[in-house]
Amino acid sequence: MNDENVIIVENLVKEYKMFTSKKDRLLESMIPGYQKHGTFKAMNNVSFTVKKGEVLGVLGKNGAGKSTLLKMVTGVVTPTSGKLEVKGKISSLLELGAAFNSELTGFENIYQHGQVMGLTKEEIKAKEKEIIEFADIGEHLYQPVKTYSSGMFARLAFACAINVDPDILIVDEVLSVGDMAFQLKCFKKFEEFKKRGKTILFVTHNISDILRNCTRTIIIDAGTKIFDGSVKDGVELYKKIIVGLNPLEMKKQAKIEEETNEIQNDVDLKDEQFKIIDDPLNDTWKEHMIQNDKVIDYGNGKAEVFDYGVFNEKGEYISSIENDKEIYLKSRIKFNDKIDSPIFTMTIKDFKGLEMCGTNTLIENVDTGSFDKGDVVEVLFKQKIKLGPGKYTLSFSCTHINSNGELEVLNRKYDALLIEILSSKDCVGFIRLDSDISYIKK
Repeated sequence: MNDENVIIVENLVKEYKMFTSKKDRLLESMIPGYQKHGTFKAMNNVSFTVKKGEVLGVLGKNGAGKSTLLKMVTGVVTPTSGKLEVKGKISSLLELGAAFNSELTGFENIYQHGQVMGLTKEEIKAKEKEIIEFADIGEHLYQPVKTYSSGMFARLAFACAINVDPDILIVDEVLSVGDMAFQLKCFKKFEEFKKRGKTILFVTHNISDILRNCTRTIIIDAGTKIFDGSVKDGVELYKKIIVGLNPLEMKKQAKIEEETNEIQNDVDLKDEQFKIIDDPLNDTWKEHMIQNDKVIDYGNGKAEVFDYGVFNEKGEYISSIENDKEIYLKSRIKFNDKIDSPIFTMTIKDFKGLEMCGTNTLIENVDTGSFDKGDVVEVLFKQKIKLGPGKYTLSFSCTHINSNGELEVLNRKYDALLIEILSSKDCVGFIRLDSDISYIKK
C-alpha cells in the first residue's frame, strides 16, 4: 500500500425526490416551478479517501446507504452534490450480469461485458480462456443466457467481472455465489487480488469476512459516515448498532444520566458517609486476572456483568489455559430489572477481534428461569478450550429475547480478560485435534 489516494470522496450528497402520489409526480414533471415533493437524503455529506492497495470494509444496516455509495463510486448513480474522484479501472461486483444480454449466448456475453468494461477485442481474447475455465459451465456457455439457472448465470457473471484485471475492485455481498467448490475459487481470486496490492471496497454483513480481509473500515448509518478507523473497533461498534444501540443516541442518553447522577450523588452523600457497606461480593475474581483496560462495555443496563474469572479444577485462578485440560469460566451478573429467560454467554476472540468460539445458555438449551431486580447470579461454563496456542480475549455477556422476538443486549463485557492458551503438542490451524490414527502395512 502506498500514499496515493485512488478514491476521493468529499461532502458527497445523494437526494431522491419523494412523492405522496403519482399525480404530484406527473404535475411536477409537466409544470415549471410546481413542487410537491419531499426529499430523502440517501447520502449525507460523506467524506473519505481510499489509498492504493487498501482493502476498505463498508459496514451498515440494510437501508443505511452502502449500495448507494458504491453505485456512485462506480458511476451508476450520479451524486446530487459533492466531489467524487476515482483513479484507475473499476470492476464492480455490485449487480452481477448487469451488462449481459439475455438473448446472447454466454460466450457472446463475455465479449459484450468486456467491451462495456472498456476492453479491446484483443484484451478480451487474452482473458477468454481464463474466464471460461473460471465459470466452468461446460457446453451451456454456447446457449442463450436466458436458459441459464441462477447459479450458472452468477458463475459466468462473476468470472467476467473478476477477470478483467481492474485497479479497483468493488464487492457487494457476492463472494459466496454458486456451490462450495466455486465459492472456494472466488475467495482464492479475492486473496490473489489482495496480494497483488489491488484496491478493494468490500461490503458485507459478515463481520468475520471484514475482520479477515480488510485493512480499515467505515460505518454508514442513515446515510451518514459515523466511523472511520481500525477494523476491530469498527466491527465492535457495528455489533452495537445491529442490536439497536446507536452510538449517537447513547452519547445523548449518557450525558442526561450523568447530569442526573451528579444531582442524586449530592443528595446521597450525606446518608452514605456514615454508612458501612458489608458487601460479600467486594472480593472480585477479575482483580486476580489479566484485565483488558480497553474492555468494550455496553448494553441497556437492565443487568450488569460485574465480575468474571477463569479457574482450574481445583478452583485456583489461571490466566494460561492448557487446551487439553478442563477449566471453569465464571461470571457474576446483577439484575437491575425483572428479566425472564436471560441468555448467559461467553466468547473467545483473537487479538484481531475474530470470534474463534463461544457458546451460551440458549445454544446449550439451559432453562435460566426468571430474575427480579437486585438478584445476583453466578454462571459457570465448564469445558475444554481446544484452540491452538496463542493469545486471546475472553468475553462475557447477558442478553435476552424480548416480547417482540428481538435480541436485547442487557450488558456485554467484550474483550474483558486477556488469556493465553497453551498446548502440549503442535496444532495445525486454529483447533487442536486429538485423533486416534492407525495404519495397516500391506
